[in-house]
Amino acid sequence: MARQTSKDTLLLLIREKKPLSFQQQLTLTFQLSMPAILASASAMLMQFIDASMVGQLGADDSASVGLLATTWWLFEGVISSFVAGYGVQVAHLLGANRPADARQVVRQALVVCSLFGLFMAALGLALSIPLPIWLGAQPHIRAHATLYFGTFMLFIPFLMIDFIGSSMLRCSGNMRVPSMLNVLMCVLDVIFNFFLIFPTREVTLLGHTMTMPGAGLGVLGAALGSASAGLIVAAIMLYYLVFRSGELRLTLDKGTFKPSLNYFKKSLKISSPMALQHTMLCSASIVITGIVAPLGSIALAANSFGITAESLCFMPGYGIADAATTLVGQSLGAGRKRLTRSFAWITVLSGMAIMGALAILMYVFAPELMAIMSPVPEVVELGARCLRVEAWAEPLFAASIISYGVFVGAGSTLLPCGINLVSMWIVRLGLSAWMMTTMGLYGVWMAMAIELCFRGAVYLIALSSKRWLKTGIQHS
Repeated sequence: MARQTSKDTLLLLIREKKPLSFQQQLTLTFQLSMPAILASASAMLMQFIDASMVGQLGADDSASVGLLATTWWLFEGVISSFVAGYGVQVAHLLGANRPADARQVVRQALVVCSLFGLFMAALGLALSIPLPIWLGAQPHIRAHATLYFGTFMLFIPFLMIDFIGSSMLRCSGNMRVPSMLNVLMCVLDVIFNFFLIFPTREVTLLGHTMTMPGAGLGVLGAALGSASAGLIVAAIMLYYLVFRSGELRLTLDKGTFKPSLNYFKKSLKISSPMALQHTMLCSASIVITGIVAPLGSIALAANSFGITAESLCFMPGYGIADAATTLVGQSLGAGRKRLTRSFAWITVLSGMAIMGALAILMYVFAPELMAIMSPVPEVVELGARCLRVEAWAEPLFAASIISYGVFVGAGSTLLPCGINLVSMWIVRLGLSAWMMTTMGLYGVWMAMAIELCFRGAVYLIALSSKRWLKTGIQHS
């Protein structure tokens, strides 16, 4: 029997339709958010580590990694959306005190999502060669960009397992295990990168010089290091989900792994708008990368490193959004709409406060953040200017991130899809194309800041309307 914690007790109160005080709601939000923030932080830190290590190789290698970053996010977003279609069902079924049905959804997810992962890997490999050309990258960085992206694509089926395990455990309220494993992934990434990216060299540590072995694979080493770390963590995540999870371990009962049309339809109702949104958002980001690419390696590297540095600011938002999805999903599954609204506002306002505080630090230390990732003064100076204009948008960016998690937990994914598409394709792209002509990369980032403020404001209006409570999935 799994040990009961305060978090487990509070989640049980939701499922048994017993009252929770405001203090208990805050406590549960904190208990679920902190591990989720840690998991998000470790994922963002892994990108930061990759960028800073590759940055030591020079602006061209940095540009080759950053060129297809938005395309990788597109693939990652579509994959996570597909998994979320099953994860939200798990949250609703557990909220309704139907754990056996929730475990059946897990079985379905393992089969269907894994097959989808194979398809996405094949698609990514097919695109890895023409994409740098389509984006207008300079010829001398295309080969490394293809190598980095193609290597990641080979590992997608294994990374899908990590996504499945992490999503299911979080929707059950277990944030601790995915968080710990993501921290492990970050540590492994540092170790692998240290030996794979750089050649054998002399290293001075505490006054002692030693020969440090290295493969000298450069950009390829960065891709192999991150992907290998993800592979190891995926194996551990799968083991825990199947054999150790308190409510979801598949050894508790017998079930079928044969895909069910009923679960698949419900999954598509949730995941299709999410996948469309991610596709269109990242496609817009790819278009923006295409706008930036002709500006040269300095602008492209500054843009890539700036996005990575900004991720350290918005990572709490994604962590709290994961908690919001769990809390809203289980509360709505239990039929408790008032509690659902309460958790929605608690998570959104908390995230806005935290990201607002981090935005101040990002504004103050922007040059130092950029200097960690690149030794090139021009890249540091341009990236710092971009980060400082972006800092003003972080509180409303938090509102959009966490409100999205709220809507996903409710199974209401069509509304945020519409908001994001209009905001990204009309506001950001339109402003970027116009402002880039006179202000270069700085104009692109100013357009981004304006668009994020607009998006956050619209999300807050949508959250106030309560329409999202009426459009989720139903379980019979």
